[in-house]
Amino acid sequence: MIEILIHGRGGQGGVKASLSLASAAAKSGKYVQSFPEFGVERRGAPVKAFNRISDEPIVIRSKIYNPDHVVVLDHTLIQSINITEGLKKGGWIIINTNKKPGDFKEFCKNYKVATINAKEIALRNRLGSRAAPIVNTAILGAVIKVLKVSDKESLAIAIKEFVPVKREENVKAAYEAYDEVIFEGEA
Repeated sequence: MIEILIHGRGGQGGVKASLSLASAAAKSGKYVQSFPEFGVERRGAPVKAFNRISDEPIVIRSKIYNPDHVVVLDHTLIQSINITEGLKKGGWIIINTNKKPGDFKEFCKNYKVATINAKEIALRNRLGSRAAPIVNTAILGAVIKVLKVSDKESLAIAIKEFVPVKREENVKAAYEAYDEVIFEGEA
């Protein structure tokens, strides 16, 4: 079983990303769970979403305390919360940033890092606004490439199910991120 924690801010689409990822993995023949954790439930406030993906039925029904991997929709969260809390040694941290994975070596020395400029991809595809780009579908392309929990076709179908507007643009953003994600070492 793979457990994934998604860190984002309210309004970025972290919960929709979690639902879409679960749907894509299910379409690839996996058993899945997807659930959010909200704090103050306002735009811009930190939000967590969780995924479990397994080849076997999932019987556990609790919050994820020790994720295998972490996805960060907003790199500024790294300055305000401990994104590696509970993260298993050797796990992936996939970050929406214009920086390279090596720029996070000191901070993430026990983990593997992948980076994707999901913000730029979202803006290229007119997802959200310049002030508030919606990066969720773009980062999912990077997630499935790095973690190999689904395939691009299943992700495209899931995005079309869960994203109410600009479906083709969202799929295009995911595909672009799949091709543009940068990671060091084996993925």
